[in-house]
Amino acid sequence: MKTNPGNVHDSVAFYSAYRELNKKYPGQITNICLDSAYNNAPICREIEMNNQQAYMPYKRPMTKKGYMKKYEYVYDEQYDVYICPNNKLLTYTTTTRDGYREYVSDPTECKCCPYRNECTKSKNMKKVILRHIWEEYRENVDERRYTKKWKEIYPEQKD
Repeated sequence: MKTNPGNVHDSVAFYSAYRELNKKYPGQITNICLDSAYNNAPICREIEMNNQQAYMPYKRPMTKKGYMKKYEYVYDEQYDVYICPNNKLLTYTTTTRDGYREYVSDPTECKCCPYRNECTKSKNMKKVILRHIWEEYRENVDERRYTKKWKEIYPEQKD
């Protein structure tokens, strides 16, 4: 195995170590337990594409204090929109080079919204939510959290 410098984030070092383990133990790895630093869409996708299941703890949202969290907006997969707590839509506008789909609110709706100060303070009165193109893989990992299997497997990674 390799060691990585302390200034290299876990998620960056993941791929080479993960591929090395799969090469060393071909077809033998079915479950992967990782800490929350690895809980992102590309890593979750990589694991699921190899027919393995990832088990990771909750990752706290990195939202500014006093603002609504992303999970307070409901993603509607069928219509590909987010619905805000005031029942207004944030619609898809573009996909960034980094693979994030942008969903933007209608500023005329936000202007008089009772939740505006907890939602956005942008001068153009728009709320923007980013959703990675592979977000569904991360959501699959989140759904396994605290299941019977998770409670059985996850504590072993701490040893």
